[in-house]
Amino acid sequence: MSVGALLNGLLVSVVAALLWKYSKLSEHAALLEEELHMTQQSQELSQARIDYHVALQALQEHGTHMICTGKMHTDRICRFNYLCYCSEAEEFVFFHSNSSVMLPNLGSRRFQPALLDLSSVEDHNTQYFNFLELPAAALKFMPKPVFVPDVTLILNRFNPDNLMHVFHDDLLPVFYTMKQYSDFDDEARLVFMEGWGEGPHFDLYRLLSSKQPLLKEQLRNFGKLMCFTKSYVGLSKMTTWYQYGFVQPQGPKANILVSGNEIRQFARALMERMNITRAEDSERDEGSVEDEKEKGKKDDYIVVFSRSTTRLILNEAELIMALAQEFQMRVVTVSLEEQSFPSIVQVISGASMLVSMHGAQLITSLFLPRGAAVVELFPFAVNPEQYTPYKTLTSLPGMDLYYMTWRNTKEENTVTHPDRPWEQGGIAHLEKEEQERILASKDVPRHLCCRNPEWLFRIYQDTLVDIPTFLEVLKEGRKTRPSLRKTKPASTVHPGRVREPQCQTSVQTTNEAKLTVSWQIPWNLKYLKVREVKYEVWIQEQGENTYMPYILPQQNYTFSENIKPFTTYLVWVRCIFNKNLLGPFADVLMCRT
Repeated sequence: MSVGALLNGLLVSVVAALLWKYSKLSEHAALLEEELHMTQQSQELSQARIDYHVALQALQEHGTHMICTGKMHTDRICRFNYLCYCSEAEEFVFFHSNSSVMLPNLGSRRFQPALLDLSSVEDHNTQYFNFLELPAAALKFMPKPVFVPDVTLILNRFNPDNLMHVFHDDLLPVFYTMKQYSDFDDEARLVFMEGWGEGPHFDLYRLLSSKQPLLKEQLRNFGKLMCFTKSYVGLSKMTTWYQYGFVQPQGPKANILVSGNEIRQFARALMERMNITRAEDSERDEGSVEDEKEKGKKDDYIVVFSRSTTRLILNEAELIMALAQEFQMRVVTVSLEEQSFPSIVQVISGASMLVSMHGAQLITSLFLPRGAAVVELFPFAVNPEQYTPYKTLTSLPGMDLYYMTWRNTKEENTVTHPDRPWEQGGIAHLEKEEQERILASKDVPRHLCCRNPEWLFRIYQDTLVDIPTFLEVLKEGRKTRPSLRKTKPASTVHPGRVREPQCQTSVQTTNEAKLTVSWQIPWNLKYLKVREVKYEVWIQEQGENTYMPYILPQQNYTFSENIKPFTTYLVWVRCIFNKNLLGPFADVLMCRT
């Protein structure tokens, strides 16, 4: 081989090495540039700082982690580390590695019907959540992820256009879900995945966090693959009190777990975030009792909700005059169409009475002070007993509100709108025979949600309120609740177990015996001021299925009626405060006569 050829070969090798090194440096620079870009995109989402390289390495090496609470999809909430969302596929992705955790590991049962409900509306097939699975190695072939460093709560809003649904299905469940987990604070991020736009009440969702909520449609703007470093998926259903009739006609939930205390704490927190101070909290002076009474009379007023498009009160001015004369109070009107929501809450939070046609605006009754009255008006042919979300709310223990209904029973006092669109009660699209049946009906039968044409036709009627019968409803209500003054919270403290229960027996004759039961008061009673204390005693003959219940005012009692000699009795004792606050039963006594 000639020297020239050797030098030429060496030169080619050197040039190739330099080109290879340059290409590697260029590739590395491109990767760094891409990481910097992804970091910048992550920073656009959040002010929280993130080391992109560390986050990407954690996802690649450890994959996704999931740990859930709850046994069924209807009560499950899951915490994820590095749950990802592919905007191209519109699917969440769980990346598997040797370090991944998935609890519960349900296998295919995860699809029967879903891992969890994304909204607080139970077992609705449009609200199910699940994810796709991929090995973490697949990340090499996918777009670089954008990381969301905030703690996020991922959920569906059920119907953000309707104020009742906004509060009942979204705001209250979100508020208490965030209370349930210590990771959540004012810096948490809400992510709404149902696909709706902001809607008319989006400012209310903004009150729950200092960070702007993200909508599903916005996620694609940040990249094809988004990964939430720490997220919770699903909502607590403990604060909901009403079911909307998807399986059976609408009504109160069978097992209501929330009380007025939790509702009022939520209302107070929301008012603080709207910079609203309730009048009864801010105006505390030390005047005489007479001054307070006089001040109360001047401050008392009634609020009437005015509607401008549908479900009108046709003689609203006459109704307002009648209320003012009957109660000698100022009457104020409010309107969702014409006023800001905080200004409406400010007014309602000091009212003695709220009067409104049936509708979503009545959810604002949760801002009323204790002792206030709620008067719900129903159009012709609509039975108040079949539509009770606000009756149920006001009746929750601790809400301390008084609820009344007025129903239009005069068909001549209603104005129908058969030619409107179907969603506003129109029936012109129906067969003539069906239209005639609806027009002739005097009472909407019980029905399932949500597009029953007879229900929509009747609920969107305008109503001329019959003033004499309306005032009669209020007068009857005043007989059972004569004062509308603000009241102190009713106690919801339950008694503890009665202490040291014991029994003594004696045989009088071959056919007669006596059983004496005694006990000490519950431990917490000595620290409480309770209006009425009674005791409930159950006595059951061993081997029998029935028992004899007794309500007693004293701590011991001798039973002789129906007590047999030489028989074993099981005895349970518990304490009752104020007729309805029940304590637990003490351990069962076995008493042999």
